[in-house]
Amino acid sequence: MTASLFITVYEYPTFADSGKTLIFFLLICGVFWFLPVALSSAELATIEGYQEGGIFSWVGEPLGEKFGFAAIFFQWFQITVGFVTMIYFIIGTVSDVLNIPILNNNVAVKFLFVISIFWLLTVLQFKGTKITERVAKYGFSIGIVVPVLLMLVLAIKYIASGNPISTNFTDSHFLPDKSNIAALVSFVLAYMGVEASAPHITDLDNPKKNYPKIMFALVIVGVVLSTIGGSVVAMVLHGNISANTGVVDALKQMISPGKESPLVIILGLLVSFGVMAQVSSWIVSPTEGLQFVASKGLLPKKYEETNEHDVPVPLLMIQGLVVTAWAAILTFGSGSSGGNVSFQTAISLTVIIYLSAYILFFIAYLVVVFKKKELKRDYQIPGGQKVKIFVAGAGLLVSIAAIVTAFIIPDTMTKSEGKTYITTLIFSYIITVVAPFLFYQFYSKKNKLKGVVHHEDGQTGMD
Repeated sequence: MTASLFITVYEYPTFADSGKTLIFFLLICGVFWFLPVALSSAELATIEGYQEGGIFSWVGEPLGEKFGFAAIFFQWFQITVGFVTMIYFIIGTVSDVLNIPILNNNVAVKFLFVISIFWLLTVLQFKGTKITERVAKYGFSIGIVVPVLLMLVLAIKYIASGNPISTNFTDSHFLPDKSNIAALVSFVLAYMGVEASAPHITDLDNPKKNYPKIMFALVIVGVVLSTIGGSVVAMVLHGNISANTGVVDALKQMISPGKESPLVIILGLLVSFGVMAQVSSWIVSPTEGLQFVASKGLLPKKYEETNEHDVPVPLLMIQGLVVTAWAAILTFGSGSSGGNVSFQTAISLTVIIYLSAYILFFIAYLVVVFKKKELKRDYQIPGGQKVKIFVAGAGLLVSIAAIVTAFIIPDTMTKSEGKTYITTLIFSYIITVVAPFLFYQFYSKKNKLKGVVHHEDGQTGMD
């Protein structure tokens, strides 16, 4: 389950912009961010009283309900932006391989296709998730794994045939500099969501020994796969790399430079199907935490409801409206700047919203380490308190650094593109950070207090 999160094909062109530095970023984020999240969440998930509600309880129990609510909000809200990012990639790829540029270049057409794809996939969920699970399974295998492995084979053949390696790769350095330090935020996205595996740690045989081993193995898998994908794109493409058509451009260069090829079309459509399957599989899963929050009286009671197929339709409808709003802001906000700016803005916004949840998460973990040592747990980060502080501290610092670098305008953007990027990003982020605290203060807190009644026997309960 966790391994599938690493195959973020739509990020390969963004990685490729960093050249050889992509290897450095993937290693740093893997060791000093992925592992801290995985190990810290595993410990929090096995503490008595912290098992239900995921990050809502992990943050809310040590820091207070208000911060737990903010954390679960950020975790859910980031994927509403992430959906737009993934669908941008689908549209860019289909537009390129079928030679229909209006899909990606006309903002009105692009917006209509984004919301059409998302709402179609959302409505398909209403009959239950069995179809979705099947689509996700085949989408991952034939739409993600197969094309990525083919990319590696094609790249080896391409270079062995004497084709020059692009200066995008050869002129770059292993260590980052001022020109590409802003890319850090994109590399963190390659490892996000690993905490989803934490509640399942008790299903393992000897979790204290095996869980860290599995996580280290996944770091290696994640670094290797993302390095292959990003490096192939960087090695074969010359000049500027398109954020949302770079994968197809690389396939064209390796298979049939300068002319149409049925194989490029097939691989492009397979990759699009793979990413569409990822979108489909993400639609219901983030709402589970929100259902738990609704059961606590912090959201309107109707958002706890499900239909006869156990699908939370009211939550999915709200989610769809939020995704539609983001699609409008990001698509029309980029205006004449083109698909690259809207795609990069969507990626950066997705990451910094999610990182806001992770900052609260690491602070909560450190509070548990310092102030709640007595709590019983089935798993602990091995090595004692100093190792725990180092691990969580590293994750916290990388999270803060990634948010800061997101607000550095990439060198690949023109002055006008950079202005559009930074304005949209700042405006959207401020609204997002403030929203859960305002909602909690003016609705959740008051609504919960209204629900508390004092019975005649002196006991307190919920209406």
